Amino acid sequence: MHVQEWLETVPPLAIYLLVGVVIGLESLGIPLPGEIILVSSALLASQHGEIDPFVLGACATAGAIIGDSIGYAIGRKGGRPLLTWLGTKFPKHFSEGHIATAERSFQKWGMWAVFFGRFVALLRIFAGPLAGVLQMPYWKFLIANVFGGILWAGGTTAVIYYVGVVAESWLKRFSWLGLVAAVLIGLTSMLIIKRKAKKAQVAHQEPEPVAAGE
Repeated sequence: MHVQEWLETVPPLAIYLLVGVVIGLESLGIPLPGEIILVSSALLASQHGEIDPFVLGACATAGAIIGDSIGYAIGRKGGRPLLTWLGTKFPKHFSEGHIATAERSFQKWGMWAVFFGRFVALLRIFAGPLAGVLQMPYWKFLIANVFGGILWAGGTTAVIYYVGVVAESWLKRFSWLGLVAAVLIGLTSMLIIKRKAKKAQVAHQEPEPVAAGE
């Protein structure tokens, strides 16, 4: 069954809770389709008046911020052994290569990695726990977490909702395109970051030129 078709059978209150919980768990570090659930729910809100887009956006934002904060606390307490344990449970998402890529992004961009990581599928899962593991000051993490969560969750809800209102009949027939677009954007962002990280790693591993006379 299509995600949106299934959501149509769920009461509005349950949809609010579902969006908040799924996004919260994803932000905490558990690989879940938070973005797909959010996009599907926003599209559904544009087609059915029973779902309030403001409440939906608020639940998504709260889930993103709270989940990331819990992930930060767990990462700070668990340290690197936590990442190793996650790698055994979710090898496709918490592989050594993915962790190294995310860690380089954090070392290079700092709190901006938390902010922009909200829009990247890979970093969205890593942001909270990895920021804690790397001992990022909580006030920096909190600022980036709050603004990133508001912009991503609230912005995604608003854009998808208003697009759905304007083109309701079109989206009812081709709503899956919105989901595909969201997934493709996330995958493209992840691939770009991985490619840049590989280039940076290769450049770092290249031997430095030997000075004359040495």
